[in-house]
Amino acid sequence: MTSLDKPTSETDQPHPTDRQSAGGRHAAQQDAASKAVTEAALFEAFGGVRGMVETVLPGLLFVTIFTINKDLHISAIAALAVSLALVAVRLIRRDTVKHAFSGVFGVAFGVVFAMMTGNAKDFYLPGMLYTLGLAVAYLGTAAAGVPLIGLILGPVFKENLSWRTRNPGRKKAYTKASYAWGLILLTKCAILFPLYWWADTTQFGWVLIALKIPPFLLAVYLTWVFLAKAPPPIDVFAEMEAEEKAAEQMEKDRKAEQAAAALRNPEA
Repeated sequence: MTSLDKPTSETDQPHPTDRQSAGGRHAAQQDAASKAVTEAALFEAFGGVRGMVETVLPGLLFVTIFTINKDLHISAIAALAVSLALVAVRLIRRDTVKHAFSGVFGVAFGVVFAMMTGNAKDFYLPGMLYTLGLAVAYLGTAAAGVPLIGLILGPVFKENLSWRTRNPGRKKAYTKASYAWGLILLTKCAILFPLYWWADTTQFGWVLIALKIPPFLLAVYLTWVFLAKAPPPIDVFAEMEAEEKAAEQMEKDRKAEQAAAALRNPEA
């Protein structure tokens, strides 16, 4: 009897616990990969560390200069100048400018408000109103079943709106995340708007700067937690490419059949 004819011993067979262990490792690897993809997508969508710096720096410069010399014009011009400089750096490096441009528009509106009223605190008013509107949008769209965070992140994950009808687990995660963003931003507004009336410009400015990053990081973290536990996104771009390739192959097959039929029936 050759070695190939010999019955395999029990020790040569994969043990059930080994298969379970391998399956567990594979699942853990998939889970880690899913979390990494989610984290990368969130960084892309919200600008990452650089986007946070670009968001904070103009306001930080404004309140720092105003704290020192109480000059509204110098503070406003400096904030606008640094915003434009950040955009210029991105243009030179050919990076995406959407986050820097949004910062410029926010600073520009703040400068216009402050210059018109002569009140330095009004530099922050457009941003506060935008935050309030965004909070309402997050909560309203979540309640309506079209969560805003899903509309923002869908294209980033290459799933577009497939989560609405084809992936209920992700829709639920996006709804939770939108509620989280809305409540966090609404809490921020509940702190800032009373201070806008009661605190002086310097105190208000430093509180606002202190509240720039922590609420944002909390909202991003909760979004990551919800999406990491959700089913993976459906890559609709890949599906469209596959459909196009299938259609091209069908067309080739059709032409090949026509050519073969023509050879079989040359008189036809």
